[in-house]
Amino acid sequence: MAWSWTFVCACVGMFWIGQANGEEQRVVEQRILEQREVDMDEFMRAVQQEIRVAVEVELNGPPVFRPRSFGMVPPSLNYPVQFPPGRPMPNNLQAICFHGDQRPRYPDTYFPAYGFGQLKRRALAVNLAESLFSECCAANQTRGHDLTLCCVRQAWKQMVATFCEMDTSVKDRVYSCCKERGAAQLKCFEDDAPNASYLPTEELPVSPIPVESSFFFNPNTCLRSPLTPHSLRGTIQQRTSSHNVSISFPPARPMADDIESVCIHRKLRPFYDLQCLPRKGYGWLVRQTKAVNRVERGFKQCCKSKQEVLECADGKWREEMDRFCREDKERNMKYHCCEMEEGQERYECFHSNAPGAGYNVELSTYTPTLQNVSLGQICETHKLIKKKLLAGLPIQNFVKQCCHLSSNQRTTCIQQKIMNKGICSTRRAPFITKCCTTSVDSSQCISKILTNAISKQIRIHLRMKKCPLS
Repeated sequence: MAWSWTFVCACVGMFWIGQANGEEQRVVEQRILEQREVDMDEFMRAVQQEIRVAVEVELNGPPVFRPRSFGMVPPSLNYPVQFPPGRPMPNNLQAICFHGDQRPRYPDTYFPAYGFGQLKRRALAVNLAESLFSECCAANQTRGHDLTLCCVRQAWKQMVATFCEMDTSVKDRVYSCCKERGAAQLKCFEDDAPNASYLPTEELPVSPIPVESSFFFNPNTCLRSPLTPHSLRGTIQQRTSSHNVSISFPPARPMADDIESVCIHRKLRPFYDLQCLPRKGYGWLVRQTKAVNRVERGFKQCCKSKQEVLECADGKWREEMDRFCREDKERNMKYHCCEMEEGQERYECFHSNAPGAGYNVELSTYTPTLQNVSLGQICETHKLIKKKLLAGLPIQNFVKQCCHLSSNQRTTCIQQKIMNKGICSTRRAPFITKCCTTSVDSSQCISKILTNAISKQIRIHLRMKKCPLS
């Protein structure tokens, strides 16, 4: 039976070989069925694409992954903004005023509704600067060249401060100049200006765009006439011969009989501005100014604490007088009170030489003379007075409808709004109710109260910073 097993194995082998050949045959038949006619156009396009990719890799190297916006036109090219405005100088003041309506403005419709936050903030800053410049230039005939230049410089600094405040308050890339501080920040904005000469760039006059701002020009911070190098030579008396020093130095020593006035009239006493002083020749005045300002800051701390105010204020005053003398001796200036030893004799010297009679003075002493206060000045002061004195009066409507007009037209516009009988129908503020119920001419009554409120805020603003040299 041995042969039978050999026969069985051979049969099994032949069976499996047949199975393998059958499977291969089925694969070949399947491939034949899947074949179709070749589209030569499609084939050539695929070949050309492969050639282009190969050439690009050969020339430019392998592909690099980039953001989705790569290759798109930058937004600043689609919506250009001439930012920042140049720093006002004597050589460009005439162009600032004369070509004001031939430089671009940027209305809200200039940009799409969404996005472009950086460009929108820059455009708003440009609109603000041009709006404030127009106010300064409108009063050029009455103020003269020097005060107009001082006004536009204050307006430009206000623009810088406002823009940087906006730019740093959002989670976005901060403009490089806003990372600087003080003079370095202003110099950075000056260097970045694309049109520092303020030359006209628009063929046709553009319409003004009203911008809400709390800017108010303070002429007390302006140095009326610039000093020449010759005027910086010589003694202190020679230096001040053409300029009046208007600073209350030394400050009086606080006493028990006037400590209440020290606190009550604190906001009415001047806080002196150092930026208006020349850089050279007036170091003695800078030290006196700093001493007075530090004394007032010390008084503020004592008055707010409301505990042992006299002892606290007297300590602050003595501390600053001693500090002044240390600085005086370091520079060998020899202020006569500083020649005395530290103690009561020196303090008596400072107190006896203080101008005025201490802090118990009439309120009118601190009140500057105001002329030609008009309702139109609500545009500069409305942010300061609307919450305290004029709650209920539609101040925002006045600002939106009247403040984009010229200075002369603002007052007339606001007077017309006040004469509207709808104001009396609201009666949201006590003074409106009083004027509408007890006065024969309610509009005149409201105008008087509004003018008084404006005057009060202007007085406070003018007293906030004062130039010690005029």
